[in-house]
Amino acid sequence: MSACVPTRHDRTSRSSRPPRASGIKRPHSPPLPPHGGQSRITGADLSASITVFLLAVPMSLGLAVAMDAPLEAGLISAAIGGIVAGLLGGTPLQVSGPSAGLTVVTAELIQIYGWRTTCAITIGAGLLQILLGSLRAARSALAVSPAIVHGTLAGIGVAIALAQLHIVLGGSPQSSAVANAVSLPDQLGRAGPAAPLIGMLTITVLILWPRIPGQIGRTVRRIPAALAAVVTATAVAAITAPGIARVDLPSWRSHALPEMPHGPLLALATAVFTVMLVASLESLLAAVAVDKLTADRAGEQPAARPKADLTSALGSVSVSAPGPASSSAPDPPVRRSDLDRELRAQGIANTLSGLVGGLAVSGGAVRSSANVRAGATGRASTVLHGVWVVLAAGLLVTVLERIPLAALGALVMMVGIRMVSFAHIRNVHKHREFLVYGATITGVILFGVLKGVMIGIAVAVAVSLHRLAQTRITVTEQDGQHLVVVRGQLTFLAVPRLSRTLGQLPQDGDAVVELDGFFMDHAAYETIRDWSTAQTTHGGRVVFTGRSGGRIAEPASAAHSCCRPWTPWRNHHCHDQPEQTPETHHNRLGTGPAPGPGSSSIGNSDPDNDTSYDAPEAHSTPGSADSPTATPRLTGGNRLVSGLSSFQRNTAPLVRGELARLAREGQRPSQLFITCADSRLVTSMITASGPGDLFTVRNIGNLVPPPGAELGDDSVGAAIEYAVDELKVESITVCGHSGCGAMQALLGTKPDPDTPLTPLWRWLRHGLPSLERMASRHHAWARISGRLPADAVEQLCLTNVVQQLDHLRAHESVAQRLAEGTLQLHGMYFHVGEAQAYLLTEGASAGLALDEVFDRVGPGDAHASAASHALANSRSSGDTDTPRPTDTPGDPSGSGVLERSGV
Repeated sequence: MSACVPTRHDRTSRSSRPPRASGIKRPHSPPLPPHGGQSRITGADLSASITVFLLAVPMSLGLAVAMDAPLEAGLISAAIGGIVAGLLGGTPLQVSGPSAGLTVVTAELIQIYGWRTTCAITIGAGLLQILLGSLRAARSALAVSPAIVHGTLAGIGVAIALAQLHIVLGGSPQSSAVANAVSLPDQLGRAGPAAPLIGMLTITVLILWPRIPGQIGRTVRRIPAALAAVVTATAVAAITAPGIARVDLPSWRSHALPEMPHGPLLALATAVFTVMLVASLESLLAAVAVDKLTADRAGEQPAARPKADLTSALGSVSVSAPGPASSSAPDPPVRRSDLDRELRAQGIANTLSGLVGGLAVSGGAVRSSANVRAGATGRASTVLHGVWVVLAAGLLVTVLERIPLAALGALVMMVGIRMVSFAHIRNVHKHREFLVYGATITGVILFGVLKGVMIGIAVAVAVSLHRLAQTRITVTEQDGQHLVVVRGQLTFLAVPRLSRTLGQLPQDGDAVVELDGFFMDHAAYETIRDWSTAQTTHGGRVVFTGRSGGRIAEPASAAHSCCRPWTPWRNHHCHDQPEQTPETHHNRLGTGPAPGPGSSSIGNSDPDNDTSYDAPEAHSTPGSADSPTATPRLTGGNRLVSGLSSFQRNTAPLVRGELARLAREGQRPSQLFITCADSRLVTSMITASGPGDLFTVRNIGNLVPPPGAELGDDSVGAAIEYAVDELKVESITVCGHSGCGAMQALLGTKPDPDTPLTPLWRWLRHGLPSLERMASRHHAWARISGRLPADAVEQLCLTNVVQQLDHLRAHESVAQRLAEGTLQLHGMYFHVGEAQAYLLTEGASAGLALDEVFDRVGPGDAHASAASHALANSRSSGDTDTPRPTDTPGDPSGSGVLERSGV
């Protein structure tokens, strides 16, 4: 039959899914309130809302100053962002408000069109966000290269810092980043002492506040650093510089509302698109970062607040605002953000903010970080913070007007500086995208946000094309065989050189083509296939390999690509559904034509073994039992015929050469593998072996009758004798498994002694020594390293492996080879439900150690026997009183009390 043997469906994956009523959210579904369907205000949310409010007020005023917008517009956008976006958004813990990323863009729009037209542009951007969110385009917006996104934010940060430096020096910013940089020397010459000193004091407090050590530091850090800096600067300025420029909040009666926009239609459309683009990217990036920060918090102990800061992802001012020390209740389940819902909410907030004369709104890194770290559990904290902003705008005008402009300028300047993240620079440099990052940040600084983004995209495309075109082709000759090495991606750009190189090879010669790349387009595939066909037609031989020499598989046809040759077993029934064509990577046995286009099926092979396997894939298979479109399965003889037909069609052509070699040379297996006949145990899959590797004996319970035993079974003894004396195997492995039916039968009700034994029970009598060994005081308890057996069945499965090894040593041929040192015995246990293999320590396998321990085999344990040997030597032996569960024949009640029973 084919490599994909029809088996019973495993419904574990279906049963493990959380029920719809469990409150656990599936990816991309709208977030649910933490407590069922009803939102309620907790003490943690109330505390977090006050923390965020104390941070949001100075930040909102500072951004309004930076944009040269009415100061009350910053408070309006903070209130609407908190209440509207907080209620409707797809990221409950994200706090929205005035957009730091739009500082430069908004300032330019106000200078060109005026404040009222800028409000209309904000409305248009909000409507566009609602449209894109309704079209579910939010996730696509994050498909832009991270180098471009972070380069854009970094460029905006540099422009913000240059503009606010003028305010810190007591002046006014210019219209562009270049103008601000050029006029900076003149501003330094005209600067008075008061404003720079207040600005330096603000920056100093911002930097040092989160670093105050000891108990005092833990106490004062409950106050946001931004609030502490502004309050300190305000107090100092009131005493030392009473004449310094301060916040001036005009009367709400004179607040300007939007008007119909005036200006060129194309320019206005460009402005709307730019505001939408920057606000959306900033909000979506903040939402993704909030997810990560929330997950980090949920993964820690309740008393240990998370150390990660959202600003590390978006480059903003560090905010230290831990939650109440008394908060010990576990956080609700972490729910992934619904980005489309978040984008729609941001659009609604921007539309309303523009209608009432507010700044553009976006998700804020600083505010969201403070909210999460303050212990917020739901959207109530976000909404309450907006309510507090509304109250402050009406009741605290006198207090707000005492804040120096230099302090707000320093606060926003630090926001801009932190937007240039060195972590992002190192990351893009590691991924060889610094050129894209540098081009984007330069374009934003010199030409503005939209043109800078376009420059970054153009450079990214150019870099990608350059990398695709960088294909090196070399030819070497050794012993009459030509080695063609292709480094890089094979696209149509490389076809002329590839065709010219292959055409220069002798048509009747042998060639090995080594493909070291991850992509091949159709033009390159056609070129290689045509050349390979011509080469073999003239008597040549062609082998395609990957970088390590692993041969590449021939692509299966579209109609028959479900079951690939020698792929690991999967729980599906591809024979029943020939129209399904799940893609799998595989390795090839022998030679054959070229790999398929657009593929990356370059495999690695063991030089000592021409058979290779892939790791099982994690994706679901079409037509599985959980699929609503699954077709009826074949049964009985039809399934057998279907499997044989699939083998002849897909597998036989590719393994015929290997099997022919084995037929000529005979079998030379390295192992005798004795295991259970259970259908869930696929030996070739779990041992990554192929034809000619294992000499396998399977029976009920992986039993080895001792020689000369009553009712002995000569078939097992004959197999052992043939494998040891004739085939000269180097090792024998006895493999048990979890949930063994034979062990369950031994532990269950025994047959009536007055009735003749059935063939099954006559065979199971060879397992009685294992049952006696498990109850004996004279043998150590077989166990898995690091834990006790799950139940009596697993205990007996482990003990049975050790007992059958003792039976093996009693066979004369085995004993002789063991004495000569030319044979090794191994015990193995396979947990079916975990797909995990365990090996008995080397000393126990050899019968020399008293501690019978099975060690877990990890993905990197290439030499598990050596590891087992080291572990065996490191353990103390002789502990025969290891406790175990009493769900054994000595404790039929299965009470679970740990004790030891004797015989």
